[in-house]
Amino acid sequence: MTAVALSQFALLRFSGVDAQGFLHAQLTCDVLALKHGNSTYGGYCTPKGRLLATFLLWADEAGYTMLLPSVLAEAIRKRLTMYILRSKVKVDDITPAHAGIGIHGADAPQQIAALGGNMPGRLHGVSVAGDVSVIRLPVDRYLLTVPRAQAGVAADDTGAWAQLDIAAGIPFILPATQEEFVPQMVNLDLIGGLSYTKGCYPGQEIVARTHYLGKLKQRMYRAQLAAAAAPGDKLYCADLGDQASGRIVASARGADNQHDVLAVLQTANAQSTQYHLGSLQGPVLRVVPLPYATN
Repeated sequence: MTAVALSQFALLRFSGVDAQGFLHAQLTCDVLALKHGNSTYGGYCTPKGRLLATFLLWADEAGYTMLLPSVLAEAIRKRLTMYILRSKVKVDDITPAHAGIGIHGADAPQQIAALGGNMPGRLHGVSVAGDVSVIRLPVDRYLLTVPRAQAGVAADDTGAWAQLDIAAGIPFILPATQEEFVPQMVNLDLIGGLSYTKGCYPGQEIVARTHYLGKLKQRMYRAQLAAAAAPGDKLYCADLGDQASGRIVASARGADNQHDVLAVLQTANAQSTQYHLGSLQGPVLRVVPLPYATN
């Protein structure tokens, strides 16, 4: 895999003296603990604890940058702006000036150097060299943000990067899955994107209650299908008959006409019952391991 243009994502920039406190009070991740030179996954919820967006957030000395699906970026920017009130925070969409590039493979150091970046030394570390930022992500890959003029060197292959997100068990909420899941259902707590000790944020009481009362009945799993699927597609299993028992979170075409997916399934039977796409007669999901434990 060479460098690929991540045109499916947008970049929001948060600056101002109150940016840290503002984001900490809005997001599921612990922004106060996010020091410059580090990144984290996180979520943004409704007051009912349902996810409106998931993202990657990183800090530098001047503020915070958020990478999220471009199809959601403007609506999320507007919604967050509504809550700024008297806080000294500015939220800008910097996508017109900066592009995201994904790099994965044995030649990653050479690719990063060619784009003017430096290799971060640790997972979720952020290295900044001039206008180029490099973030080290799970499954041995790198996210770069570069001036838009430099992005032309990257191929346009969003499917390859989506496959890597799925392999890493990283969920990105899209319009079809907004308000469908609490953060734990898409494993935000397992990938460092959810703090139970940070204090209040929209939906925090419901998210905390789900955790402390042990009422989580669904989790996100990785699976393969011999058919195409789309985010939001419903899943069925014999245990629940004609009632939908799961939902597709993400999908990407893999090798040999297989499709790799992330799917929210019932924890009680995800490993023991066959799930089908679309109906009880639909294509069968084959659950495969994630790189982290779901128990």
